[in-house]
Amino acid sequence: MTTTTERGAERPTGETHETTTVEVRCTGHVREAVGAAGLEFTFEGTTLRALLEAFFEAYDVKDLLIAETEDEATTDGWADPPDELPGTWHKNPEGEQTRQYARVAIDGTFNEHLAGLDTELSDGDRVSLMYPFIFCC
Repeated sequence: MTTTTERGAERPTGETHETTTVEVRCTGHVREAVGAAGLEFTFEGTTLRALLEAFFEAYDVKDLLIAETEDEATTDGWADPPDELPGTWHKNPEGEQTRQYARVAIDGTFNEHLAGLDTELSDGDRVSLMYPFIFCC
């Protein structure tokens, strides 16, 4: 017996594994570690969290992108924010933040402006993993 998923794919009843195929774009240190500027990547699941878990198993770049502590996610030298910030500001929870200077974007929007690691992905989305080379004088 089969069931049809939201996206029209058929799968055996009781099987809940859906795969998603995205374009992963890499910059800076991530590109150097992966060995390519871009690649198509298929993973089980539909969230950014599922993608990153699978991608980190295939490519050892987690330490380049994900901060384990608040100190790894922030850097000295940023301007002090005003007492009242305009609009709505969200920050990913500790352990789900990117490292200093690293960013993860889905179709050009940083993940913290979406649903963080719980952002839903669709086939064909472009996920950018950015950790630029930083040079000092």
